[in-house]
Parts: sequence; structure tokens; C-alpha cells
Amino acid sequence: MFDRLRRWRAERFEARHPFPAEAWAEARARLPLLQWLDDDEAERLGRRAWRFLHAKRLSLHPDLAANTPFDEPARLALAGQACLLTLGWSEDEHLEAFSGFHEVLILPDAFQRQVEEMDEYGVIHAYVDERAGETSHQGPVVVAFPDLMESGDFCGFNVVIHELAHKLDMGNSLDVDGFPPLPRDIDPKAWHRVFTAVWDDLQAHLARGETPPIDDYAATHPGECFAVCCEYFFTAPDELCGAYPALYALLERYFRQATLDRLPLTGQPDEA
Repeated sequence: MFDRLRRWRAERFEARHPFPAEAWAEARARLPLLQWLDDDEAERLGRRAWRFLHAKRLSLHPDLAANTPFDEPARLALAGQACLLTLGWSEDEHLEAFSGFHEVLILPDAFQRQVEEMDEYGVIHAYVDERAGETSHQGPVVVAFPDLMESGDFCGFNVVIHELAHKLDMGNSLDVDGFPPLPRDIDPKAWHRVFTAVWDDLQAHLARGETPPIDDYAATHPGECFAVCCEYFFTAPDELCGAYPALYALLERYFRQATLDRLPLTGQPDEA
């Protein structure tokens, strides 16, 4: 009964909102991260991104909207990057994972926040933090337009994936802690053990005055460690696997995707 209802809703959506195949092809052409999906992955991701755009509000700041055209391929490109995280999950799992927000807000530039943090000795430190993105429990996903434009390739940076990873992290708490809801086949102790080893290695590199093998922003907070590692898993999986193979394998199980297989090879990807 439930499956029939789901199919009926899907058919009704398709009838009302025909999938824009040409716009999706253009979106893929603009982003290397989407170009190297195989045909089946690209088809599933495109249709999920299309439904995402109808379920979430995508808003441009008025100053940005007045001067920046944001056409349908651009909107699909953003949605495609967001839905890439849940591509290996069922539709129900995808909907549940992204149920904690209803809007993606794009700002003209990076923005600042006054931050207070307590160190291990109980001392409060206040500082101004410049951010490319931001999210909160049940709040919108906020991204800066310049950083959005720098996302979408295989450089290890992706502000959309980073902020949506925070939303996954908040699936079982009011804040980010690097411990999202886990599927039954992943032991929480194993998750904690693998991420703790990565965290300790990042801290050790910094203590020695060395550059860590991934962005050192991952060493600022366990929640940021998870989000940065998600960025690397999708946009620089070879670097993540080379530095932390156990973590790559864990995220491969968590996302049910083998992102190493999508890395650009010699030649050109198949036609979108």
C-alpha cells in the first residue's frame, strides 16, 4: 500500500513538473564533480535534485539577485551537489536526512560571526570568525556566492557538501559533534575509533608545526572534522584515502558510494 502511494506521488510530481533534461545536462557540463558520474548515477541524482528544488526554497540575497542571473542549470547544479551526499541512500533516507531545513540562502560574500568558545582549561575565547557557510538546527543552509562558485570540482573544497554534512550531523542532536545517525551496519564504536585516530593525527601534525594531509580546519572541532572529511570524500577521495584509508573505507560504507571510482581519468566523460 505504502509503495503504491509513493509511486502515485512520484507520478503526480512528474506530471506536474516534467524533468528538465537539457537543464540538467547543462548543470553537469558546468561542474566536473557531476560530469564524471556514470549514466545511472547521473539520472538518479538529476531527478532527486529536481525534487529537492521543489521541496526546498532556494533564495538569493536581494543584492545578489539584482545583479546575478541564477538560471535553472545553476539551481540544479547546487541541488545536485547537495543531493550527492545522499545518492547512495533510499528516497526515504534522503528525505529524513534533509528534513531539518527548508531553505538554502545564498549571500553575496563571506560573512562574519562573533564566536565564543571555551578551551580545555575553561577559559572563554571570543573572536570574529569569517565564514563561507553556516547552518543550525532547523535553520537555513547559508552559503556565500564566491565560495559556491569555487565548488564543484575535485579540489577538496565544496561549501555545499560541507554545510549539508553539518545537517546530516545534526540528525540526532541540536549541534554538530561529528557523530551523525549511523546505519545499523556501522558500529558506533568503530566510527568513534576511526575518527578519533584522524583527529589525533591532525592535532599531532599541528603540534609539530607540520601541515596536515587535509585542510587544517578539520582540526578545529569534531563537527568540522566530519564536514571537511565529507568534502574530501566527494571531491578529493584519493587524498583522503591516501592519508586516512580507514576513514575513506568507513565513509564509503556510510554514504554507500565508491567515490574513488569517479575520479577523472584520461580522456573525456561520457556525454551527459
